Amino acid sequence: MLKIGSYNIQKSIGVDARRRPDRTLKVIQELDCDILALQEADKRFGPRESTLDRDTILQETDYRPVPFATGDKSLGWHGNAILVRNSIGILDHRRLDLPTLEPRGAVAVDLEVAGEKIRVAAMHLSLIGHFRKKQITSLMHQLHEHLDYLPTVLIGDLNEWRDTAGSIKLFEERYEVTTPGRSFPSPLPVGSLDRIITSPEFVVRQAGVHKSKTARVASDHLPVWANLTLEPAGHLPG
Repeated sequence: MLKIGSYNIQKSIGVDARRRPDRTLKVIQELDCDILALQEADKRFGPRESTLDRDTILQETDYRPVPFATGDKSLGWHGNAILVRNSIGILDHRRLDLPTLEPRGAVAVDLEVAGEKIRVAAMHLSLIGHFRKKQITSLMHQLHEHLDYLPTVLIGDLNEWRDTAGSIKLFEERYEVTTPGRSFPSPLPVGSLDRIITSPEFVVRQAGVHKSKTARVASDHLPVWANLTLEPAGHLPG
């Protein structure tokens, strides 16, 4: 069983308008995922400094960040970061540019988990539907045309409110889309913006939204998670 999650930390600024990285880290530890994607982990301008301290993560948790950052102060790429347990091997990683009017990107990492090789890609997609579709098309091309195939999980803040949207359907030829539940806004969630998307080798055994007291304040998004098992025969039709 592999627990994977996604959390838009809003640069560690809570719904009380206070920047509290310690509170964000508490939620991360509550989640207890094996692999966790973060969105808005870095500030958008200047040196893109992370709001979570890398050394604190290494010293106080069982995680390490995948080294996507291009500078010493950042944790990820266009705010996208992935934390993995220390027992998980990092085999390869890459930054992925996405088409948009504003700076956005995705990240992907190849991992070895209990002797199995998998790929995890994390994203934070555009607020504009037209660009979400272009970004997903670009992501699919980069993952499937230029890389050797691995069982893959895609996670992140898709900024898509409807499960029936055209952008979601772009994933469904190759993947199964799981909407763990309503995750935005955190105090009284009405939107299911955060999703976990799996290739046929994975079975989603359980999925949900983390709704602790701290999580309801620490960001405007609640974290989502899923428990997965890997079954190489696959289970999607076709």
